[in-house]
Amino acid sequence: MAGRRGMMSDSLKEELAKELGVYNTVKTEGWGAVSSRDCGSLVRKAIEMAERNMINR
Repeated sequence: MAGRRGMMSDSLKEELAKELGVYNTVKTEGWGAVSSRDCGSLVRKAIEMAERNMINR
């Protein structure tokens, strides 16, 4: 999987982390310290945003 690009921009991930209350963990300990549950919530939130954007087009 080396060299695989992420689908979300860093700014979007940070914005979602702030909304979910895990931004401080990301900043102090990195993404590896974020729980699987919180990462799942991040992805779910990103999908919801993408779906809303598709509907509004």
